[in-house]
Amino acid sequence: MDVTFVSNYINHHQIPFCNAMAERTGNRFLFIETEEMDSERQKMGWKRERPPYVIRLSEEPERAKEAILGSTVLLAGWAPEAEDLVTKRLLTTDLLTFRVSERLYKDGQWRAISPRGLAAKYRQYTRFAKKPYYLLSAGGYVGSDFRIIHAFPEKKLRWGYFPPCRHYAPGALQKIKAGSRKGDVPELIWAGRFVDFKHPEQVLRLAADLKRGGEHFHLTIAGGGEGEEAARKTLKEEGLEQEVTLLGLTDPDTVREKMERADIHLFTSDAGEGWGAVVNEAMNSGCAVLAGNEAGAVPFLIQNGENGLVYESRSYEQLLAETRRLLHDEALVRRLGENAEKTITGLWNAEHAADALLTVSEGILEGAGLAKAPAEGPASVDPCEKPFVRV
Repeated sequence: MDVTFVSNYINHHQIPFCNAMAERTGNRFLFIETEEMDSERQKMGWKRERPPYVIRLSEEPERAKEAILGSTVLLAGWAPEAEDLVTKRLLTTDLLTFRVSERLYKDGQWRAISPRGLAAKYRQYTRFAKKPYYLLSAGGYVGSDFRIIHAFPEKKLRWGYFPPCRHYAPGALQKIKAGSRKGDVPELIWAGRFVDFKHPEQVLRLAADLKRGGEHFHLTIAGGGEGEEAARKTLKEEGLEQEVTLLGLTDPDTVREKMERADIHLFTSDAGEGWGAVVNEAMNSGCAVLAGNEAGAVPFLIQNGENGLVYESRSYEQLLAETRRLLHDEALVRRLGENAEKTITGLWNAEHAADALLTVSEGILEGAGLAKAPAEGPASVDPCEKPFVRV
């Protein structure tokens, strides 16, 4: 089969999956970019790689149009410039199409009452219920949002983002972590842009409270942007300059290096975080991840108490208590980190996702529906877990 993926632009979170698809289809894979990568991402060190299977809609419109309308399988991501072509494909053919989507209602499912919004979603999704049109839910609460609008009935599959997966020799990560610690001081990390939904202010408050409570720790903050100067001022005012290192905006390779050296990864994003690829990266790096429950990656990647810890995103007190728990339980940190690494290297990675999606596609094309869907991981049936209602 030939496969086309159309989205805004390719990045390091998508390239491993696309590479795997190109390899498995004998290079019958195409990625269509519909816009330029924004400058903020480029400042963060996101590389503007352009593998040979990438074309741009603006540069090769006819080739792009032919692929969108005629590929055996189409993956349609966020690409408003190509939406008319995707709709034409659905209206005029019975070719297999997957919609790759984050949540519809990050601000709360109560927004589904909007008549105008419902009409737009009917045109884009719901009216094609009988077509071979499936949802790849890029986040744990995506399926629930689409269930509200009666779209993709019994056609919703778990999905996500698949940054580079690193494979380590047994015990290698633990040696890196042990060699990086200053004495017995646990190493924590937080990574991300300084934007509201990632809540960098919570991790600054956490560091101050941990120090006031007499805890021994070191925290690396690999992030910055608007609010960075205010954060540096807070660190100085709270006397945290020894306990906290603020790196500013950091390229992805350096972030991974810091994660490999860290024991605990703090993930404080709320429902505004569609996925949160730093969770994949931290788990792959053998960190014990402590994550808020509202971000998209958390329900799919973390089994609470098994390969990470999950807290109520709106409860700072629980974040503080669980962090203290990790600081005082080295065996728990080690167990969570080892299991987290296995989750990524064994299941939630680009190669496994490509294999699973192609297998599912074969089943659908053979008329077997989702009979070939795996029991867990990428391309397994989305349970459509309901999120908290935000009002």
